[in-house]
Amino acid sequence: MGQISILPIVLAALAFFVVGALWYGVLFGKVWQRAAGLSEETLRGGKPMWLIFLLAFLFEMLIALVLAHQFAMTGASDRAIWMISIGFGAFVMSPAIGINYLFQRKPGLLFLIDAGHFVVGMAAMGAVFVAFN
Repeated sequence: MGQISILPIVLAALAFFVVGALWYGVLFGKVWQRAAGLSEETLRGGKPMWLIFLLAFLFEMLIALVLAHQFAMTGASDRAIWMISIGFGAFVMSPAIGINYLFQRKPGLLFLIDAGHFVVGMAAMGAVFVAFN
């Protein structure tokens, strides 16, 4: 069993966070906002953005920790790291989002945007773990 290092975990979470900033900012921000049915006023209200960003980063740290543990336990090759990271986003996280969205009657476009974020974010995490492998 390999050891878990905190640096790749933090950097992997940061990579996912940066993907999210680009995904929901520059790339799909307005389309996502419309698909989610969120007005500018709604976005300004509620929880403060610093808290949302902090909690999102902490959740991303948890995901990175689970991946790091998986990689350390298996001694995963670079190819396996890519397959596990992207596969987790595509075949675990995305279907979980899809199930919730079906019952919440969310639009398919919202699912595609959010699921895409998870797949690309997990690929970014995988890239960081490959760099440290």
